[in-house]
Amino acid sequence: MKKKDVPQDQNSIFEGETKAVYAISEKGKIEIAQSSGWDVEAVVLKQAIEEIERHACDALNRAHSGETSALEYHMYAQRMDMTILAQASGRFKWQIQRDFNPKRFNKLSKRVLEKYADVLGIDVETLVRLPK
Repeated sequence: MKKKDVPQDQNSIFEGETKAVYAISEKGKIEIAQSSGWDVEAVVLKQAIEEIERHACDALNRAHSGETSALEYHMYAQRMDMTILAQASGRFKWQIQRDFNPKRFNKLSKRVLEKYADVLGIDVETLVRLPK
């Protein structure tokens, strides 16, 4: 895309922020250009956010009914999925899946809980609780 064609669609989802994108200058060189977003991108981003919020709501309901642990809810609430949580925590996806079991989660060591909490950007006390 040419630098002069970089989308500048002002959209509230980006909250006035801009981002850097690569574009071709008038001299034919690849340069960094600022973009305030693109309407199509905003629609897709909004859909993705709604989907992960739906996963968080489902996980919260299942956690309240004892079908999953608070870990699954907090993972989605922090806009992560199992792959991202595994990469960030240094644990395997099968270990995280196992930790979704409430009985297993309640027996996790303080060290493992602290690692999850650190990766999720919350404290251990918040990690082991569920919102109402």
